[in-house]
Parts: sequence; C-alpha cells; structure tokens
Amino acid sequence: MAGLESMVVEEVKPVDREKTCPLLLRVFCSTGRHNSPGDYARGNVPQNELQIYTWMDATLRELTGLVKEVNPETRRKGTYFDFAIVYPDMRTPTYRMREIGVTCSGQRGGDDNKTLAQVKFQIGNYLDISITPSNRMPPPMRRPQPYMNNRPY
Repeated sequence: MAGLESMVVEEVKPVDREKTCPLLLRVFCSTGRHNSPGDYARGNVPQNELQIYTWMDATLRELTGLVKEVNPETRRKGTYFDFAIVYPDMRTPTYRMREIGVTCSGQRGGDDNKTLAQVKFQIGNYLDISITPSNRMPPPMRRPQPYMNNRPY
C-alpha cells in the first residue's frame, strides 16, 4: 500500500444568484486597524457600517471591489484589506474575531478567491475590515494559530 495518498477536496456548490435570496452582510471598515471585539458588545456596533447584499459564494476579492466602490480612498493600487469575521462567543456574552484573509488593490493574492462559505461565515456574523492605505506598511503576515489541543502545557 505504499504510495497511496488521501486527498480531501472541499466541494463548493455554486449559488444560483438568480434564484437564491442574498444575505445582508454588515461590514465595518477602519483605517490601519480592526475594530475591537468590545465595540460589538451589548448590542452595539461600530459606527463605520457598510451594508452589502451578497451571497455565500462571494469572494474576498469581490467584497474588496464593493468596498472600493463606496470608499474612493481605498481605490489606490497597493491598498490592503485585512478581513476578519466577528462572531458571538457561545459560552460568554462577548464577541470574538477571527482573521480570514488579506487582499490588495491592483495585485493578485492567495486569499482573493476565498468565499464566505469556505471561511465558515455564518449569517448573523459581522465582517470587520482593516484598510491599510498604500502609503503605509502592509499588514503583517500571520502564522496560523495552532489548535488548542496541540499546545504544550
């Protein structure tokens, strides 16, 4: 049995956008940093809200384009968009934030084609985007966080 490999392929079903009702995606953008998870506490949200109607197969590149349409300062080549999902913590009355990818205006990147479904976005979550203008340092590259069970004690 040597040489036998197992490969898991995630099947993504295309969404028929003519027949499927879009979801309301509540997006919060800030320059140079993410909003704090505490900004979402007690039914509050940050004031910098952008509402987008889209589908679960929307890519980060597609969402970048929609943000650029309403925010002219972000259209410059080299502007970075650092995406994070904000979701309620089921064990406590707080919100958590999980980074899901980075796109850049005018450049192709490895996260461009990630969809909301692939990053485990759930309807009701928020999307938080840190926008770094082209004249500033790009967001630092992040290493994936290890699973809690793999951490040494």
